[in-house]
Amino acid sequence: MQYRTFEKTGEKISLLGFGTMRLPTNPDKTIDEKEAIKMIRHAIDSGVNYVDTAYAYHDGESEVVLGKALKDGYRDKVFLADKLPMWLVGDAAGQQKKFDEQLKRLETDVIDMYLAHNLNVPLWKLAKKFNTLDFLDKKKAEGKIKHIGFSFHDNISLFKEIIDAYDWDFCQIQLNYMDVEVQAGVEGLKYAAAKGVAVVIMEPLKGGLLTNKLPGNVKRFWEEASIKRTPAEWALRWAADFPEVLTVLSGMSTMSQVEENLKALGDVRPQSLTKEEHDIIKQAYAIYNEMLQYACTACGYCMPCPQEIDIPGIMEYFNDWFIYAQSPQTKGSYRMFVPEKRRASACTDCKACVERCPQSLNIPEMMVKAADIFDK
Repeated sequence: MQYRTFEKTGEKISLLGFGTMRLPTNPDKTIDEKEAIKMIRHAIDSGVNYVDTAYAYHDGESEVVLGKALKDGYRDKVFLADKLPMWLVGDAAGQQKKFDEQLKRLETDVIDMYLAHNLNVPLWKLAKKFNTLDFLDKKKAEGKIKHIGFSFHDNISLFKEIIDAYDWDFCQIQLNYMDVEVQAGVEGLKYAAAKGVAVVIMEPLKGGLLTNKLPGNVKRFWEEASIKRTPAEWALRWAADFPEVLTVLSGMSTMSQVEENLKALGDVRPQSLTKEEHDIIKQAYAIYNEMLQYACTACGYCMPCPQEIDIPGIMEYFNDWFIYAQSPQTKGSYRMFVPEKRRASACTDCKACVERCPQSLNIPEMMVKAADIFDK
């Protein structure tokens, strides 16, 4: 296993991090506890020392199962990451209640890496309203958390605003070779690193969309590529190639995925991809891009929407629906990360966005289609 240095402390973090959002499940959708614990412990025994969870993962069951997996001495071997669910705390006092509940679920006295979860425009407003940064400072002073961060799903301008608002230890952003300019993107990665903020990567496989049920033309491309790797290996290596990346989180559902990811990142050094390898990834990106329904560049000129709809974000989900074979994961991510009041169904067809769009896209038309797919 390769390790990278958490610059603020000098601590060594494994390049592969274990995300517990997609643990193996039983037919009734509950976590297959025995298999999940086996997978987590195998990863730790193989050198993984960063494990990430959240209050809402698996309807709260993820924290409980992870707490069990970290018994028998495993807790001391990892950096444990968890997140404060801003949309569930209710008020400032609710932050303490949720935090105490998380400690109980995890059966621990301290959380190493604690994040304000899923910051976007409305949740950042809540964080300021509830004095969340003061709350995090207090928990750190009490020794209940060691490092303060945030995870992010919104546009680059908001990302920079949040980075500049506080002396963060780290942040967590979505990044993969299809999302170079989406959300924080590569620009956000570089911006955070320049400010001394360590960056954890999530969704390097785009929630499995870059590996599961590949479109036929993409599958053929990987099979015929001059360098033979699995789609997961290509995506993980691309993310790990950035020297600014501290660790790459992968949500693993099977033991075979654990083994594949351990192998993929076992010998990766930053900036080690060759020109030929970068060209291969760019060709895969181009093939996916040919399936776009709307050629949105996420420039943001359509914003702000009078109804506060996240237009570029919904455009991304709509395109993903068609690019990645109408995967249920796309719909699940939409419902998890797009606040109800900012969804496609809130569109009133005012056409303010159409007047500002440099691509002259029929955005209201897309909103009707997106609402029919995701909101009904």
